[in-house]
Amino acid sequence: MSKVKGLTLFSTMILLLLAACGSNENTSIKLGEVTRSLFYAPQYVALEKGYFEDEGLDVELQTVWGGDKTMTALLSDGIDVALVGSETSIYVYAQDSNDYAVNFAQLTQTDGTFLVSKEEKPNFKWEDLKDSNFLGQRKGGMPQMVGEFVLKQHNIDPHNDLNLSQNVEFANIPSAFASGDYEYVQLFEPTASVFEKEGNSHVIASFGEESGHVPYTVFMAKQSYMEENTENVEAFTRAIHKAQQWVQETAPEEIAEVIQPYFEDVELDILTSSIDRYKSQGSFATDPILDEEEWNNLNNIMEEAGELPEGDIPYNELVNTEIAEEVIND
Repeated sequence: MSKVKGLTLFSTMILLLLAACGSNENTSIKLGEVTRSLFYAPQYVALEKGYFEDEGLDVELQTVWGGDKTMTALLSDGIDVALVGSETSIYVYAQDSNDYAVNFAQLTQTDGTFLVSKEEKPNFKWEDLKDSNFLGQRKGGMPQMVGEFVLKQHNIDPHNDLNLSQNVEFANIPSAFASGDYEYVQLFEPTASVFEKEGNSHVIASFGEESGHVPYTVFMAKQSYMEENTENVEAFTRAIHKAQQWVQETAPEEIAEVIQPYFEDVELDILTSSIDRYKSQGSFATDPILDEEEWNNLNNIMEEAGELPEGDIPYNELVNTEIAEEVIND
């Protein structure tokens, strides 16, 4: 064999080898989360422990900051999968979208906010809130709707019995509460625990415990993406389920150590206590299935808040449980 033919054959073999290696590259998925929150601990576990990579996925996480912005990014193909409140899928569907968002894997199953007071309330009763200055969440978002639902369960009309403020951006709520003359606020962890540790405020009740199970934060994708990338969605769901099981079986201290890279400004003891608080009230879903009872509870909460769109809100169209059921039965 001539040197030229030998070099040509060698080059061809190298190209074929590179092509074969390239075919084994992970599939890229752009994931957008509505905010950065340790409420989403299983998601960060899946990223840090390599569960997505094990499924052949390269998941690129970005924080979009806000339900409206997250859904805009999803519908415009800026992201492939959104982690956001399932109410947003209802809003999109009600606008007669031709390519609506489908919920396929539930991550959290309770509200994640806590009632925080600037003053100690050792004998707190819900009626103590009446006539108080209350810093609420964004109108139409899950925290505010669940908050209103719980208050009404305790015979408090949030718009008539409180001095309710809803004009502060989500990301600015903690600082607004700290610097303003508000007496109460709804806060997620770890902010609630940080405020408590600093002695500025006190956690006095849990909206998650009061409101019951609800599909609070869910992974969703456009209908077209689900149809065209079924295997990727299944792989994504398997990774999430593996993380859910690990979180369920693991002590808060170890979970905190794993997800700390996503919360570099939060002390480890705060992360640990916050995770323990969420675990103890069953906030982290133990499997990715969004069942119909939870969906109906969401609808009741939205209707009570005056935010449920008119017309049919079909569970069977907006929720795909087949993938999650297949994953947990593997």
